[in-house]
Formats: sequence, C-alpha cells, structure tokens
Amino acid sequence: MPMPTLNEQQIAWVVAQVAEYIDRERRNFRQRAMPLSRNQRAAMQPFFPPSTLDQARVVLAGQRVSNPPFYGQLVGMGFEAAGLPNFSLMAAITFVDTVVSHEAFTDRLLFHELVHVVQYEKLGLEGFANKYVSGFLSGGSYDGIPLEINAYQLDTRFAGAPTKAFSVADEVQGWINAGKF
Repeated sequence: MPMPTLNEQQIAWVVAQVAEYIDRERRNFRQRAMPLSRNQRAAMQPFFPPSTLDQARVVLAGQRVSNPPFYGQLVGMGFEAAGLPNFSLMAAITFVDTVVSHEAFTDRLLFHELVHVVQYEKLGLEGFANKYVSGFLSGGSYDGIPLEINAYQLDTRFAGAPTKAFSVADEVQGWINAGKF
C-alpha cells in the first residue's frame, strides 16, 4: 500500500509528536542510564568525539520500549500499522544521548546507536525528528530513512575494520552538507 500523502500541517503535527515522544522517553530512561564502560569507551574512542562519549548514556531495558502513543492516530491518517517502525522489535533505540537496548550491547550495536547520538548533536532534537519523519515519508519505510541508512553504512564500515579510525562526526556532517538527510 502506498504511503499516505500528508499536508504541511499534518507533517508538522507528526514531527511535533515524534519530538515530544523522544524527549519524554529520554527523560524516563536517562534516570536509569549509565555512562559508557571503560571497554565501550575504548572501542568507540577512535570514531567519536570525547564530548559525545562523555554525554552518551546506555541502559539495558528490562522491558521492551513500546510504540509511541500517537501510532493509532497515524493509522487513522492512512498509515498501515505494519508499515510503521515497531520499537519493540528494534535491538536498541536512541533518545538524543540515551541509548536503550533490548539486548546485550555489542560494539557494532553501540556504534550504530552512537551515530544517532552524533546526528542528534548536529541536527538538534527537532531537526532530527523532522529529518526522521520526512525520511520515512519519502523513503516509504524504516529502511528508507536516510538517518538510518547513514548509521547502517557507518556501522558496516566499522564492523569491517574496527581498528581503522574515522570521524563519525565528519561523516555525518558530510551528509548534512550534501543534503542527504
């Protein structure tokens, strides 16, 4: 089924709902989150700025993160529930600088989520929410969201050569400069 066409007001509403959800979940999980372990930090240090590693917090969720409460309204707008990202099936979710994982952290999983932390740092919460929603609408699915494509490309690069340093911040900025988000 094709993606519904939303007007500017509807898109603005969805972006606002996404941003509110992210902010609320960040505040909820941040209370339980811990700084990166010494080993996590050492593995990520060649790729991320110290400020990102200092600010990031991680938590292994004792339960699955639920889908946003506004999903029912999106279904009413013409989205198929099966086509919306299912948060309970994701390995981990990043809420600004707080990574909530449903499974034990591997270096690759942490790397992917820290790419999102950098994206939030560069775009801000509202900018990230806007790019995520517009990417979903134009890409037609979770897999078509440019912010996710960027994170998956970088985590694949990391997994292929985990000791070959590169700057995630520079890579994300390059995508911003090129208008890829």
